[in-house]
Amino acid sequence: MKFVVSSATLLSHLQAISRVINSKNTLPILDCFLLELDGNVLTITAADNETRLETKVEVNSSEGAGSLAVNSKNLLDPLRELPDQPLTFDVNDETLEVFIYYHNGKYNFVGLKGDEYPKPKELKDSAIVLNIPAETLFNGINRTVFATADDELRPVMNGIYFDITADDLTFVASDGHKLVRVIHKDVKGDGRSSFILPKKPANLLRTLLPKESGTVELKFDENNAYITMSNFVMICRFVEGRYPNYNSVIPQNNPNHVTLDRLALLNALKRVSVFSNPASSLVKLQLSEDKIVVSAQDIDFLTSAEEVIPCQYNGSVMNIGFKAVFLIDMLNNIPSADVKIELSDPSRAGIILPAENEENEDMLTLLMPMMLND
Repeated sequence: MKFVVSSATLLSHLQAISRVINSKNTLPILDCFLLELDGNVLTITAADNETRLETKVEVNSSEGAGSLAVNSKNLLDPLRELPDQPLTFDVNDETLEVFIYYHNGKYNFVGLKGDEYPKPKELKDSAIVLNIPAETLFNGINRTVFATADDELRPVMNGIYFDITADDLTFVASDGHKLVRVIHKDVKGDGRSSFILPKKPANLLRTLLPKESGTVELKFDENNAYITMSNFVMICRFVEGRYPNYNSVIPQNNPNHVTLDRLALLNALKRVSVFSNPASSLVKLQLSEDKIVVSAQDIDFLTSAEEVIPCQYNGSVMNIGFKAVFLIDMLNNIPSADVKIELSDPSRAGIILPAENEENEDMLTLLMPMMLND
């Protein structure tokens, strides 16, 4: 088979799907891209054992049809150094030797048989279809993926939980210390269904979705999903197991309410946390009527810092401790100028909310406190 394709177009599609390929694979063929030519359309696939990503490129001219697997480095590394120009791929169907001709040179290597590449899992007839606006899916993943765990003992915590009802779609992520729940009212299922999307495909979607517009089709059964975008199709396996009841850990009666500028608190935490004990990253928030005192200290090195931030506070005077890196993560991911913090007492989780939610979106974050010594 033979075809001509723009080097810049090919490179952008290869780079987008190459993130699926693991640095170490049990199957050597998973180090490869699968190229399949049919008419003037070249389908390129990259995969690992759990996730598969396909994209289509229109070629300028073609002869023949077929498939072969090509080592990803052999394609990607030289293409990165080439200026945009037509590339001619000439593949010997018998020996699988590939010649790539460009403006003032050529290179060649030998591919592998395309039919040895793993096939995608088929969905069951009972598969459910859900259409989600690309922006909604991006926001749900982007606001929650940072809170997923890396826990070999509890793999269900290592992904984003999609909770679908006839009223809304809820994205949840938690590592046991922090939890994020984002409810989207603009997506409704036909009934109750749910799945856990692993962290790797979630991060891949996070890079692909900003370039998408319109809706994304999510078709899934108990074990796998086909996620169809305008330029890409992702096939991934879910994390198996039951997700914990996330609503039961959200404290309901929180009489102490703070409203303050998100960036003021975020920047104060970044400065003050430098002086916290590196092992614990503990910062103390001292809450009183019109101000929060943010403080940290490292007794071993006799360093300390404190800053005062104005706020509106309704509640009793309270000292509460949090892990600074977690609190900074949360504030970085809340899309609002002001935040509300709701607290019951220093031993119970604090709830951090955007003062104003985005349209059709309801976001809640929760952070477990740390014990203060004094």
